[in-house]
Amino acid sequence: MKKTKTKTVQILTVMRILAWVAFFGLMIEAGAILISYGVSCFNPEGAKNLYKGLNLYNLRQYNYWHYTLTVSFMVSLSLMKAYVSFLVVKALSEINMTNPSKVEVAQTLEKMSYYIFGTWFVAMLSNAHVGWLLNRTGELQSNFVSGEFIFLAGVVFIISQIFKRGIEIQSENDLTV
Repeated sequence: MKKTKTKTVQILTVMRILAWVAFFGLMIEAGAILISYGVSCFNPEGAKNLYKGLNLYNLRQYNYWHYTLTVSFMVSLSLMKAYVSFLVVKALSEINMTNPSKVEVAQTLEKMSYYIFGTWFVAMLSNAHVGWLLNRTGELQSNFVSGEFIFLAGVVFIISQIFKRGIEIQSENDLTV
């Protein structure tokens, strides 16, 4: 029993570290996009290599506001995913192996599902915008896959509801003892 418990704690610790790495990586991504965008506001050539070789120069030349909206979607999605990573860290930090069914964990998981759903919604808006621009300019390609977000939001929401039910059962058992 003790070996399993230790292994579980180790796995949760590794997952927490990986969630922190994802959080910082996504924050750096959002910052890099914002800085590149700032540079491209003053130097249009900067839009040729916005982030990781992304070339939005022709979009910037076509319409500055659509360019700004496209970049805003990219930054928003990175920040939303970073916040979900932070919520994962928070949930993993709140889990206590002696009593894993805590109200705080269930609330954090439910909040996480709502933010993942919001990320799906923003990705869908971005895809619609890029699709509209593709019809106008013929140059952009959608790069946000949004189907996974809605599935993930549903899974996390279901897990949060299971946690809530576990808490209810636990409190009922505490009352009967």
